[in-house]
Amino acid sequence: MQAAAPAPGAVLELLKPITWFPPMWAFGCGVVSSGVSLREHWPVALAGVLLAGPLVCATSQAVNDWYDREVDAINEPHRPIPSGRIPGAWGLGIAVAWTVLSLAVAATLGRWVFIAALAGLALAWAYSAPPFRLKQNGWLGAAACGLCYEGLAWVTGAAAMLGGTLPPAPSLILAALYSAGAHGIMTLNDFKSVKGDSLMGVRSLPVTLGPRRAAETACLAMAAPQVVVVALLASWGRPLAAAVVTALLLFQFVLMARFLRDPTRHAVWYSGFGVPLFVLGMLASALAVSPAGPA
Repeated sequence: MQAAAPAPGAVLELLKPITWFPPMWAFGCGVVSSGVSLREHWPVALAGVLLAGPLVCATSQAVNDWYDREVDAINEPHRPIPSGRIPGAWGLGIAVAWTVLSLAVAATLGRWVFIAALAGLALAWAYSAPPFRLKQNGWLGAAACGLCYEGLAWVTGAAAMLGGTLPPAPSLILAALYSAGAHGIMTLNDFKSVKGDSLMGVRSLPVTLGPRRAAETACLAMAAPQVVVVALLASWGRPLAAAVVTALLLFQFVLMARFLRDPTRHAVWYSGFGVPLFVLGMLASALAVSPAGPA
């Protein structure tokens, strides 16, 4: 007997709108870095924002929840799939449908947008689904998420505004650096599920390294690329942007000190206060490399 269709509210919860902001922000940074005016290209920008958040990111959430349903039954049994509000194989069906829809939208925005979306969706499936299941390795899983949420979203934004062509080198370099920094952000997210990950054999960094070393690794992963960004901005003749990113990084160091004193207790707190400073630096960097931006 086929399971009844889930309620729209349960589907929306499965797609986790709260998680859409990071890739939408990174997409916006890519748009800014292109230097193309939104006035005549706002339909493209709007379609791209929808692609980055409600489509590609939402797909990754559905895929993750489907293949994590046993872990979630321990960590978060109230989620739509383990609670039964998304019954039967509906979770998998939604993930597949959203993948197809994402690719269809990406195909309308140019070759490099489609390639970036295809890469992001492939990583989303590889992150959660067997045989790869990259999330079982804290290093690979965090790298895959960081690339999807920041780098590929940034490239998508720039490419969409440039008519589907490949963005210039400075934009690509910044996208890669902020992807590397996002590795630390993904590690922060793993602190909330240490118990379930341990029971299910998921080797996240907080599980394999312990809270203290994982926290130090996350801080280093976030800080080191920003130091490189500052050096590059200065070398590219963008002293104001370099100063802004430096100031934001110094504030992060202050917050990191508190986080490191009690990583398990303060991981969520640092995500709430430290990560916004990181992403503000992304925007400052994007403005700096934009042909229309300030020095």
